Amino acid sequence: MLVPPAMASHCLVVAVAVAVVLVASVLHAAAAATTTMGGNNSTEAAAATTTTAYDVLEKNNLPRGILPQGVQSYVLRPDGSMEVTLPGECNFFVDLGGGNRYKLRYGATVGGIVQAGSIREAYGVRMQVEYAWLGFNGVRRSGDQLELQVQEFTQSFPVGKFAVSPKCN
Repeated sequence: MLVPPAMASHCLVVAVAVAVVLVASVLHAAAAATTTMGGNNSTEAAAATTTTAYDVLEKNNLPRGILPQGVQSYVLRPDGSMEVTLPGECNFFVDLGGGNRYKLRYGATVGGIVQAGSIREAYGVRMQVEYAWLGFNGVRRSGDQLELQVQEFTQSFPVGKFAVSPKCN
């Protein structure tokens, strides 16, 4: 069957339009599923909307109370690095009883590399020891203890002290 040139041209235009719509839909879906951070060229998978930063901790055998209440957003990258955004600086105390009380300070952005039972290369968190604020390097779960690596030393806390996310002061 011979198709008149005008009709063949119309079919070609429709086919190209359908292809453009399909490509645009795929690109839009891909853009919605990834995010670019800090103006660099790497794309990272955005966290699923049904999963929270607290869920990520619990899936890695870490207590949700490591993060204070009020997480605004987070990004979890394929390499396990996670960055969490809080409304602002956050301070709270962890009370071990018997007069042992430690103050933690979270910046507006905190993060680290999350793995089963640990967070390494942590940033944005400091711990007050005596009168000095010391940088926080990581967290490791060891049974019922949570070991916080603070610069030159490790301080252990019962995991239960981080069962509930604290409120910021």
